[in-house]
Parts: sequence; structure tokens; C-alpha cells
Amino acid sequence: MNVENIVPMRLPPPTPRPRAEPHVTVLRDETVASISPVAGGVYLDATLGAGGHTEAILEIPGTRVIGVDRDESALALARARLAAFGDRATLVHGRFGAIEAHLAALGIAGVDGMIADLGLSSMQLDQADRGMSFRSEGPLDMRMDTSSGETALDLIDRLDDDELANVIFKYGEERRSRRVARCIKQARDQGDLHTTLDLRRAVVRAVGPARIGGVDPATRTFQGLRIAVNRELEELEQLLELAPKVVKIGGVVGIISFHSLEDRLVKRSLRERDLWRPLTKKPVIPSDEEMAENPRSRSAKLRAAERVVAGAPMRASRERESDEEWVLPGEPEVEPEEDA
Repeated sequence: MNVENIVPMRLPPPTPRPRAEPHVTVLRDETVASISPVAGGVYLDATLGAGGHTEAILEIPGTRVIGVDRDESALALARARLAAFGDRATLVHGRFGAIEAHLAALGIAGVDGMIADLGLSSMQLDQADRGMSFRSEGPLDMRMDTSSGETALDLIDRLDDDELANVIFKYGEERRSRRVARCIKQARDQGDLHTTLDLRRAVVRAVGPARIGGVDPATRTFQGLRIAVNRELEELEQLLELAPKVVKIGGVVGIISFHSLEDRLVKRSLRERDLWRPLTKKPVIPSDEEMAENPRSRSAKLRAAERVVAGAPMRASRERESDEEWVLPGEPEVEPEEDA
């Protein structure tokens, strides 16, 4: 079997990044290179955030970007950042799982490329009142869209012990989830569960204070609850289902994931050969320099694929490829996200 990196991506020279940026854009140049924006093209940034990837696309003259995010505070930052590009940047408040409806409302039938950065932003992690992190004390909220939906505390109140344990195990991949769930419920029943630090203390009582592989003992529980609160995997499944409907033939999708649950879904979707031609054999990861500059980028993985016509023959280098590089059942576990 002679399988090589399918389409080597030629990266532009790194663009200097302002040090005062509230969120350092992960794999900025690599992501833009993967979709190869050109003048006259319309592109979709399904997870706009602070607008770093969108800004990089718009720096190519004649491009247009539709940016979607459900975090109003992120949209406000992006509006200020992208104001100089005028009507070439169209920003939408909404879920990325509803991209087809967002584009239809704008009269856009299809886009020439789509990107999605599935990670939490530094802004969300660093704002204590969002409740995303145990590094500072804040309310048990964890919602990306603070205008609607139940908070993490609401979720804990609603679920019984077994249901809570299942959420922590399924979405946080925490093997001691039942013990963790019991301690969380005990803290709530005793009136000791109000803040992020209260939640961390409950987890530590269940599993101990030791860091495993450099990961804080509360990391997996926080990840599991946040994913459940925001229905992140359901949203991702909807995004992946809609992507071939909104990306034009020949267009490219580039998706950055940060933990194994996301990455597995992306791999499964992009191996549908009647829809996609993978552009990389293995995911693109940050350089040593980027990881040193932004430690939160360490778990980032970029996968890209070109939209193809159903039934079209694969390129010669791919025709006899086995499924070995798309190992899914029993694959080695990927570390969870960086500590919240």
C-alpha cells in the first residue's frame, strides 16, 4: 500500500499575531491553507469565536465569510475585530448545527469552503462568570449561549446519581464516574455546591488530588458536564451531516477538534468516500513553536477533506487505500482537553 499525504498544503508565511489578542487562534495559517480561499469565494466559519480564522480568510482580497457563533460576547469581539472588512464579513448569532438554515436566511445556497474550531476559547475559560474553569471561582454555568438553556447546576439538579455518572463517563471519559457523581450529589444535598471550586472539591473527594499525566483530577468531569450542557456532540453530528449539503463540489471543509470524542466523529464523517476526499493522511497538529506560545493548543487536531461528486473515482493514490489509517473501534484513547 502506497499511501502518502494526499494533498500537501502549502502554508503561507506565518502572519504576526498581536500579543494583546484575547484569544490566540489555533492552527491559524494551516486552517486557512487547507481551504485555499480565493477572490470571489464565499466561506463559512461555523465557530467564529473572536474571529481569528475569519480575519485570516478576509485578508485575501475579494473573499467573503459568514461567521456563526452562539456566544454573544464572542460575536461582539469579532464585530469589532472585523469591522474594517465591511460587508465582506456577515456575522450570525446561532448554533453551528443549524448552518443550512443560517445560510438559507442569507440567500446562500452553498459555500466554497467551511472551517470549524471546536475548542473552547481562552475568553470563555478566563472569564470566571462563565463557569467553564476551575482555575478561578465562578457560578456553575458552563453555557456557551448564556441567553438560553440549563446551566451545569441545573443539569446536576435534574439528573439522578446514575444519569449524572453516565454523563461524566460518556462525555468526560472519567472511569470513576459513579464515585464522582455520588460526591457531587452529596455536596449539593449538603448545600455545598454553588461554584466551580465547590465542584472541583467534590471531584477531588471522589478521586483524590493527584494529577494523572499532568491532567487535573477535575478536568474530565468539567469536560463531561460542559459537553452535556451545550449538547456539543449532538451539534457536531448535525454540523457533519449538513456539511456536504452546504459545501460545494470541490470545496473543502477543515475541522479542528480537541478531544477524542470530537475527533472520532470527524474521522467517521470524512471517511465517507462518496462525499469526501481526505486531504491529509494524519491530522495536522500545532508546531512546537505554537505549542510553546499557546499551551492550550497542544491537543488541537486539524482534519480536512474535499467535497466530491458521489460515485466519482478516487485519485490513484487513494483507490487501493485500506481502512487502517481510519482505525476507530478500540483506538488508543486521546487525552482530554487541556485543563479547564
